[in-house]
Amino acid sequence: MSERSEVLLVLTNCPDADSAAHLRRELVRARLAACVNQLGTVQSTYRWQGAIEEASEVTLLIKTTRDRYAALEAELRRLHPYSVPEILAIEIEHGWVDYLTWVRTETRADTGQNE
Repeated sequence: MSERSEVLLVLTNCPDADSAAHLRRELVRARLAACVNQLGTVQSTYRWQGAIEEASEVTLLIKTTRDRYAALEAELRRLHPYSVPEILAIEIEHGWVDYLTWVRTETRADTGQNE
């Protein structure tokens, strides 16, 4: 692929599998993500409100596009159980053209298909 991809990989962590499953289904249903992978439990260590905390979390890998990122972020912030959720977007420099095209197609807002 000679031109830069418009596809993003967005990461977020959830407090449990149920909240992760709810988020992934809603993001795909709304066509804000073409695909969301729910990984197994991870152990996180972080500083929060002046203290070092540790927690079990569930990571989501969200495939979307630059055009849909703002709406995806807004929906994540609205639905996420954390008051300050981790939402990180990583630019995809290269990828299989057919997969990148599929991500763009499945996240188009103008299709009128939300199921």
